[in-house]
Amino acid sequence: MEAELMALAAAGATAVVQQMATDSWGQVRDRVIAFFSRHEGTEEEVIEGQLETSREELTAATDSGDEQTVADVRAEWRTRLRRTLLADPHAASELRAVLDELEPHRTDQQGVEVHNAISGGVQHGPVIQAGTVGSLTIGPSPAQRTQE
Repeated sequence: MEAELMALAAAGATAVVQQMATDSWGQVRDRVIAFFSRHEGTEEEVIEGQLETSREELTAATDSGDEQTVADVRAEWRTRLRRTLLADPHAASELRAVLDELEPHRTDQQGVEVHNAISGGVQHGPVIQAGTVGSLTIGPSPAQRTQE
């Protein structure tokens, strides 16, 4: 059970930190504030201040290429989410709902497992390994070939 909560906390922290850098942060921030307020009992103003401090640190770190600070901000919120989930296991369903709102495509997509293999010796041309390739042209296009 703890491993599941750890994974959920990690996913939650990643989503929150990613959203800090978007234009929709205000809406996400309000959901995160409400979540922590309900499950930690911390005042909303305190949580908002902590989130904004993290956002400022994240913005400065991103602008300067400081990956360690970005990782630290994510780790801070992962730890906080993990503690909240361990203290109140009922919070997990609400956090999942918040994540579903942030990433609606996550539940709509079917998982596709792809197995690619290359055999037959040395390959002297492009090798593309993918689950789906919509449109791909290697070399001259058909129009260019007819002009030659």
